[in-house]
Amino acid sequence: MARHNRRFRQFAAPVGLAVALTITGCGSSDSSESSKTTTTTAAPSATSTTVASSETAPLKILVSNDDGYSADGIDTLVEALGTLDNVEISVVAPLDQRSGTGGSQSDGPLAQSDVKLKSGHGATAVDGFPADTIRVAVDEMGLEPHVVIAGINQGQNLGPLIDISGTVGAARAAVSRGIPALSASQGTGEAFDYEAAVPLIIDWVTKNRDALVSGEAEVQVTNLNIPSCDAGEMRGLVEVEAALDGDVGASLSHQDCTSTQESDSLDEVEAFNAGFATINVIPAEPAQ
Repeated sequence: MARHNRRFRQFAAPVGLAVALTITGCGSSDSSESSKTTTTTAAPSATSTTVASSETAPLKILVSNDDGYSADGIDTLVEALGTLDNVEISVVAPLDQRSGTGGSQSDGPLAQSDVKLKSGHGATAVDGFPADTIRVAVDEMGLEPHVVIAGINQGQNLGPLIDISGTVGAARAAVSRGIPALSASQGTGEAFDYEAAVPLIIDWVTKNRDALVSGEAEVQVTNLNIPSCDAGEMRGLVEVEAALDGDVGASLSHQDCTSTQESDSLDEVEAFNAGFATINVIPAEPAQ
């Protein structure tokens, strides 16, 4: 079997993840640490939470998904991002489940409503496709995020699945407006282990935040897929080219985190199914 270009990294969760931080949908809230001040500013029909602990410019993050605002994955993502210092988080997501809609977009105005995620974080729900939420947030609401993070999706979006993914569709809509984007998806298992994705997402944001805030980050879609391990543990993070021509059936399989296969000889789908998280840059537009 041919070898594939990749880099392998063993992963450890940042220490900061152990700190719990409560963010409210409107107004101000007190952090559990007296040295931090949590303030909330709201754009029209959206909730933006600013966690400031330094004099540097905040990192502005726009969060969306394709499972709808009430999904567990997006709530886990926002909770995790709220542990970071000096970030401003806005949530604009579909009103309901819109998986499998790719980059579909609607014409004309769309209904918007003020809602709350499962943990109580304020958000704007848009009665449209995932890509529509980015249009509404940026073009209509005037948000100016440094980065869009879409997810955490319920089910993997890798290989030949990316063009039908609404999560990827939202990320691509961001890139089309000049905004770098991260698409994060949790693999299918007996249960979706969204918490397994948290350290990987936090690590990516932390490593890229200076470039994102300064505007020097590449405007591209980074695609991250994290296995849900029914047994064993995630085996690490592999940077590997997207297997766009891979087998659809294999791309939908459960992951075997007890596998002993080494990642060097595996493509994206094979590595993921062998218990590795995978990350790569994918095309900004779907295949024609």
